[in-house]
Amino acid sequence: MRQYNASKKMLVTGGAGFLGSHLCDRLIEQGHDVLCVDNFFTGTKRNIEHLLDHPRFELMRHDVTFPLYVEVDEIFNLACPASPIHYQHDPVQTTKTSVHGAINMLGLAKRVRAKILQASTSEVYGDPEIHPQVEAYWGRVNPIGIRSCYDEGKRCAETLFFDYHRQHELRIKVVRIFNTYGPRMHMNDGRVVSNFIVQALKGEDITIYGDGQQTRSFCYADDLVEAMLRMMNTGDEVPGPINIGNPGEFSMLELANKVIELTGSKSKLVRMPLPADDPKQRRPDISLAQKELGGWEPKTQLEEGLQKTIAYFDQILSESKAA
Repeated sequence: MRQYNASKKMLVTGGAGFLGSHLCDRLIEQGHDVLCVDNFFTGTKRNIEHLLDHPRFELMRHDVTFPLYVEVDEIFNLACPASPIHYQHDPVQTTKTSVHGAINMLGLAKRVRAKILQASTSEVYGDPEIHPQVEAYWGRVNPIGIRSCYDEGKRCAETLFFDYHRQHELRIKVVRIFNTYGPRMHMNDGRVVSNFIVQALKGEDITIYGDGQQTRSFCYADDLVEAMLRMMNTGDEVPGPINIGNPGEFSMLELANKVIELTGSKSKLVRMPLPADDPKQRRPDISLAQKELGGWEPKTQLEEGLQKTIAYFDQILSESKAA
């Protein structure tokens, strides 16, 4: 696997978010200059405050639905709310962020001849008919449902990336991110890992939607960022899309019981109706990633990652109590 051997100017949109902030950390560690762009809808300064005084880090408040004129070598486009509670808050803006954001970042990449990576999502597969999901699968997405602003927005962004690639010979990279977790997740993002952990730490009932048998695959943030970096470092003959995530599959009941065990919580499980268009199964086939990304595969086991995530939320809750 070829490594970065010279400092570059990197743009990370959504850089103050959960994944974006971890990516900024890694790029700074590798010796690059990082321009972090965020409109702080879901991102927070807390996630990147340890970088604010770093000489190779710059923060810019900006919404990617508006054009951006900067000089950079590579672009990581992560800007978009990624949890249902956030992207359904303003669904029109969510679609704009995915589509107009992609157009603006691709336009910037074209102008400065930068390589650009799109953080796409497993949600492009919708509620899948095949399991696990492979990149050649076109998906089963409801175009008019409550999740469509995110699912179809990301699908359209992929279309734009490949059209810019074919029409303008732009160097693109597209990764499809499956469920990811770790420190710096938003406490109130409605995602299952953060929901379960916060409810358990507070001693509240843990909410299980449906029968709890629906499955997800959980990839720890560090493993995910490593895959993104490797993807950006592949040759131009590997534009993607490539699935990145953890192929280990767990039911919601298994996850809830594991969180209760690790937190020592007395929380009880309560059932709620399954939300509309909620996928029953989600698990990546990562054989293409293993082939193209130098044998990459997730290294962090679920229990280890959950322990680190629990410690993060425990600290946040303790600080909020003390305030």
